[in-house]
Amino acid sequence: MGNGSGVSRGDRNRNARLARLRVLVPATNAIVGIDLADKKQMVVVTDHDSKVLARKTFRCRAWDLGAALDWAAERAAVKGWAGVTVACEPTGHRWRVLGQLAADRAMPFVCVQPMLTSWARRSEDLTSDKTDEKDAVLIARLTAQLRCYVPEPVDETWGRLRHLGARREQLVIEMVSQIQQIRALLECVWPAALDTAKQPFRSRTWAAAMTVICDRDGGDLARTRRLGAARFEQAVRREITRRGGCKPSLRILRHLFTALTDPTGVTAHRPGALERVAFLLQDWQAAADKLADTETRMTDVLDELKLTELVTSIPGLSAVGAAAILAETGDPNRFATARALVKHAGLAPREKLSGTFVGRTKLTGQGRPALRLAAWRAVWGAQRGNAVYAARYHHLTTRETNRLTATQAQTVIAAAILRQLHAVITTGQAWDPHIATHGANGRRQLALAA
Repeated sequence: MGNGSGVSRGDRNRNARLARLRVLVPATNAIVGIDLADKKQMVVVTDHDSKVLARKTFRCRAWDLGAALDWAAERAAVKGWAGVTVACEPTGHRWRVLGQLAADRAMPFVCVQPMLTSWARRSEDLTSDKTDEKDAVLIARLTAQLRCYVPEPVDETWGRLRHLGARREQLVIEMVSQIQQIRALLECVWPAALDTAKQPFRSRTWAAAMTVICDRDGGDLARTRRLGAARFEQAVRREITRRGGCKPSLRILRHLFTALTDPTGVTAHRPGALERVAFLLQDWQAAADKLADTETRMTDVLDELKLTELVTSIPGLSAVGAAAILAETGDPNRFATARALVKHAGLAPREKLSGTFVGRTKLTGQGRPALRLAAWRAVWGAQRGNAVYAARYHHLTTRETNRLTATQAQTVIAAAILRQLHAVITTGQAWDPHIATHGANGRRQLALAA
């Protein structure tokens, strides 16, 4: 609503964003559109009507584009422009290289989403033609229309957190893949092993015992059986100690020792499959050790940024979970509003209204998928450890009108985590359950009533 001013909050936010972009794309600057590739860089210099002033192909790597920028600045100056604004698509690592080269020359630098370029390409002449020359002009045209964005500022500490987050995600994917392979192999040759624990892949006892069976005894179940229950327990205790544990679950050990005589499964493949399981268990343990080290480094970066106390003031959100989110967002201060951060994750609702028609509201699904995943993973711990989120989830899934499914309610909680994480970091104030429940206006009304 406009609150009587004739301008809505969305209008104000959009106007502020356009004003920030206009500083980088002033009317006195020509626009340098660059289509980046490996060894061929297409550079065009245009005015704000996308009229091409100069065009040249440079056969070089991204790091050698300094000469191209100097050439573009010279051509713009000849045409009477005060300076240039450099624009490109965020292609791989090359756009970061170009951004640094532009910063070294005090040239404003912006990026254009490849999706917008693709749409503009279709609307250009209703064909799907794609050439480097056309794309460079389209990038410049979209920049002149301010359909671009300010890339994330370069910061050493935040950059390190982003790379550690990428490393963590890679290790998580590896561990999930290893678990799926182990499960598939055991379901084929020895399914009874999976029934010995309620959640076998979360049990240190089960993993240690399977290592003893598959590695120490080479997958020979008869050999392990000949050890006897007492010696088998001793071997598992030694393996757990080696892994940093204290004592095993005797119930799981008894069930696993009993399962050694179970004939279910494709026994002809059992020796080879269990040998493969031994390799996977080693890889799984190695990936777990690397993951623990990476997460320690990520929390160290949070300490360096002096954010650990703030982010963990949100009950149910661990330092690792917050670090994983911030590794995808970068510094939250670069987002003007918390809603902008939620949109960046693709967790903002998409309205469908036209006249009297009211369509079904869905998530945009756009933005950064890895950020959406990190926020989604944070929901599970927050939902159990945060009374505000638990009450919100219960309300959304039990209300009489517009009741949400469990997944929809968890998506709402994920968006709330992002909004409140943005709030505590940008304001420097710890999480307040009253504000999280009623909002800042509710806090002010409570103070006035007192």
